[in-house]
Order: sequence, then C-alpha cells, then structure tokens
Amino acid sequence: MPHSTRTLTDKFFLIIKGLAMGAANKVPGVSGGVVAFVAGFYEEFIYSLQKINFKAFKLFINFRFRSFWRYINGRFLGLLILGMLISYFSVSKILDYLIIHFELYVWAAFFGMIIGSIYYIVKDFDDWSKRNICLIIIGTIIGVGISLLDPAKENDNLWFVFVCGIIGVSGMTLPGLSGSFILILLGNYVLLLVDSVNALYDTMADLIRWDFSFVANSQRVRLLKVLVVFSLGSLTGLVTLSHFLGYVLKHYKNATFAAIIGFITGSLGVVWPWKHKIYKTDTLGTTLFDGLGNPILDNYDRYFPDITSIETYLAIFYIFIGIAIILGLEWYGKQTQKTSK
Repeated sequence: MPHSTRTLTDKFFLIIKGLAMGAANKVPGVSGGVVAFVAGFYEEFIYSLQKINFKAFKLFINFRFRSFWRYINGRFLGLLILGMLISYFSVSKILDYLIIHFELYVWAAFFGMIIGSIYYIVKDFDDWSKRNICLIIIGTIIGVGISLLDPAKENDNLWFVFVCGIIGVSGMTLPGLSGSFILILLGNYVLLLVDSVNALYDTMADLIRWDFSFVANSQRVRLLKVLVVFSLGSLTGLVTLSHFLGYVLKHYKNATFAAIIGFITGSLGVVWPWKHKIYKTDTLGTTLFDGLGNPILDNYDRYFPDITSIETYLAIFYIFIGIAIILGLEWYGKQTQKTSK
C-alpha cells in the first residue's frame, strides 16, 4: 500500500515520524512500533519491508536501481530511516538529557502516550469476539510478564548475539514490545547498544586519521565482530518478522490488532513512571560500569506514588500531556485525510 506521490509536507512529516520512532526505539520500555501504529503508517511500513526479498536482490545485483527503489517503496523507507538516523544524533540525545534530569516526568509522559495509544486503537476496533478478547488477555499477560523477568548475564557468543539481533528488532515491528528492554532482559543491552557502538565510533575516527592500529586491539576487533553479527541478526529479524506480520495482517487483521492491543497494554508495566533503577553489581556488591563510565542498568523496582507529594501530581499532569500528544496526532491524521480527499 505504498503511496505513489507525496507532497513536500508529507515527506517532512515522514521524517518527523522517523525521528519519533528512532527516539522511542532507544528508550527501554518504549516501542517504535507503537509510533508507527498510532501515526498511521504501520501497515505501509510492514508491507514495504516485505519487499526486501529475493526479487529486490535480483534487481539490485542487475544494476536496476530505479526499479529496485520503486519496488521496495524506497522513498518511504528512505525518509523514515533518515528520520531515525537524525534522531540518533539529535532527539535521542535530548531525550537522554531529559531522562537524566526529569526522569519521572519523562516516564509519565510516555505512560500517558501508551494510554492514548490504547484508546486510539480500541475506539476503532469492533471485533470483540471471544477469540480476540482471549488474544488481548494473552498479549497483556505476555507484556506484563516480560516486565517482571530477571535479566540474564551478558553473553558475547556470536550465535546468541545473532539471536539478540532478531529478537531485539521486535520493538521496531511489534507495537508494545520494546527491543531495548528485551536486550536488557537478555543481558546484552550494554554490549550491543553501548560498547559495540562506541567501538564503531572509535574505529571510524581511527580510519579518518588513517590509523589502522586498532586491528591489533583484540577487544576492539571482538566488539566490531559482535556489532556486525548483531546487525545481521537485526536485518534478518526485520525482514522475516515483516513477512510474518504482513501475512497475519492480510489474513487475520482483527486478531493481529487484538494481540497488539494486549502487547501495548502489557507494556504499561514497563513504562510505569514510579520506579527506582537497579544497577548491576559484582559479587561484592560493587556497582558495575559500562565503557562510558555509566552504571549498568539491571532492572527497575516499581512502587506506588506518594499521593501527598506535589511531584506525584506533576507526574499525573505529564501523563495527561502524553495522552494529549496522541490525541493531537489522531486529529492531525484526520485533517490530513480530509485534505487529501
């Protein structure tokens, strides 16, 4: 269902949506798939990813680049990915700052956005059969269950890293499942999204200076291998999951939406604003740090807020702000549809 023509405004807002999706994917507990779903481009996103197949590969190796670009809906994917890349170096950095200094209010806004997303999907969902209600309940239980799991220990075995790539990319394609949070549970969040990415930055800086001494650095080479395998796993997961989701959306659309409602509802447990961070420690109880000198996040200890605190009511205010953002996106979507007609 790709759009053959897009106005300049459409292209601009597609980049903005990519910005939002990239920022969401980076935050443990938040799913970029939710952004795609609420912003109204989830199905086009899945169907476009489905086009990355053997036929696309044949077009590419035969140098039929224009046909290849049209076939994979390249304009759509390209603008979306551009937004994600810009997000990684801009919006996500701002988000990092806000989480450090205003953590409660940021999580409260995300919590509100998830509530708004549930409302957005449920209000147009009209197939409340017993099967779909069961799927909603199962999806909710899975989402809550994931939030309560204890994280595993770090594992740099390349086969496991490949599997992490397949599973971790789920946050981009499955609304309600956070790829970043799943990587924390698998024990490899720091290894794959911090240490290996830093190794890539350092290597790029060395290459710009024509410094190839890093090839003798076994730790750097190991992290680069890990990043390559993780990237291959992510690409494999993205393509295979998109084909699976494309099939179920085509043949079992209402059942798929029911499961997504459940996953998103279950994710409320992950983004619950009132929580303390639990950091990894060694056998002596000393806090462990990553390559950047930051304490390694292990999980969260959730608690019920103090109803006598002004901070609690400010957080509730930001929950309503989050809900308003989603309702605003919905209003914008309706106005855009009216204009296009």
